[in-house]
Amino acid sequence: MTEQTRLLAIDLGAGSGRALVGTLEHGRLRVRELARFANEPLTVRGHYHWNVPVLFERIKDALGRDAREYGSPPESLGVDTWGVDFGLLDAGGRLLDLPHTYRDPRTRGAMESFFRKVPRERVYERTGIQFLPFNTLFQLESMVRDGSPLLENASDLLFIPDLFHYMLAGVKRTEFTFATTSQLYNPIQRGWDDELFGALGLPVSMMQEVVMPGAVLGAVSEEISRETGFACAAVVAVATHDTGSAVAAVPAEGRDWAYISSGTWSLMGVESEEPILGEEALRLNFTNEGGVGGTFRVLKNIAGLWLLEQCRKAWSSREESTYDELIEAAEAAPPFAALVDPDHPDFLDPPDMPSALRAYCERTGQSPPESIGATVRCILESLALKYRFVLEQLKRIAPHPIGRIHIIGGGVQNRLLCRFAAEATGLPVLAGPVEATAIGNLLVQAMAVHRVSSLEEIRQMVRNSFPVERFDPEAPEAWEPAWRRFVDLDPI
Repeated sequence: MTEQTRLLAIDLGAGSGRALVGTLEHGRLRVRELARFANEPLTVRGHYHWNVPVLFERIKDALGRDAREYGSPPESLGVDTWGVDFGLLDAGGRLLDLPHTYRDPRTRGAMESFFRKVPRERVYERTGIQFLPFNTLFQLESMVRDGSPLLENASDLLFIPDLFHYMLAGVKRTEFTFATTSQLYNPIQRGWDDELFGALGLPVSMMQEVVMPGAVLGAVSEEISRETGFACAAVVAVATHDTGSAVAAVPAEGRDWAYISSGTWSLMGVESEEPILGEEALRLNFTNEGGVGGTFRVLKNIAGLWLLEQCRKAWSSREESTYDELIEAAEAAPPFAALVDPDHPDFLDPPDMPSALRAYCERTGQSPPESIGATVRCILESLALKYRFVLEQLKRIAPHPIGRIHIIGGGVQNRLLCRFAAEATGLPVLAGPVEATAIGNLLVQAMAVHRVSSLEEIRQMVRNSFPVERFDPEAPEAWEPAWRRFVDLDPI
């Protein structure tokens, strides 16, 4: 590859959004952040909403900046976001309401309500998706249960990245990796599941045609081009679920590896050519989400660095609140003083995370962490042990042996957690790249515009372009007593 190719990724996270420029040249990818903006949910009468109009204004600002800085358009543009959330459009294509966030309390009891219509085992058989209370299926069930008037006027359901692609290019489609997160998609039949929509009492016609990662949706509309000065002929349905993009950027060779996409959530799993269903996968509550190249990400959601992020908010007025200071304090704290299950419901959205951690420790007969360093160490050691817990489960169902772990995403910057993960699991950890989601987004675009040809070539380009740090376990036996204590906590 000798010619230079420029691509633009819009990567929206639950706390912030970014526009990133990717440049391909001589078989390497360079990534530059063009713009960053806040993603601040709105609270309206006790419910949490995504402020889609403001986010779209920020996206248009980024497109305008790209046009001013580069003059000529990129070859393509694509949007990725977090999973499961959606907006409803009326017959005229207007958004009926601001989409609810996945942490909104409306889904309480919705899983149990839906299981009275379709048994849990049947839902898993038809979707292969991990049961989480905020899955799209249960968000819709909560709306049906509560008699939401929005459903009467809804013509189309568009997931969050679908909404932005529609607003940019005027095309309504849903991309495969995102469709599978909803628990409404049947991976065996490769389509929306009629039985589940029948149980909801909703028409499957409200859903969009599912396209594979790398499908070109169309061009940026003339209206957007006039407003921003930005023109692009190829709006691409990348792996629009951010973890789908991140896993595409795992710089792995061979098959004997697992991954952890590490950030607010830790998503841990393996890549498989086919979904892994059946009683054991159901009992262990693993999910089968779509991947690039028609693969499946067999994984489990783990709470991740959410616990630490919420503690940092609580400590924001303290002197030791920078990230480096927190890690330094954790390294100095005594090991294995207290352990928690990061996925316990008490940590989903507590008003005060440090207090929730202390209460959990007291309830489980442990001395709660008293210092900031001890609290951070408790979180990181517990996360590493939860990785081992999920790894042991993965080994029972994975289609291949697991000999190493690739950690990608923002959590790579937490070198202490990477080291703990290697020690707790007894496996080498290869950490990087940090910007895996944006890299995967950009390289799926490169596949769409015929600059790379396959998932294997994407991963080769990642290896050529970005450093990876290796952490080998040095004393994994020291973690065994802590592991036995952790298992006794009966983690979820």
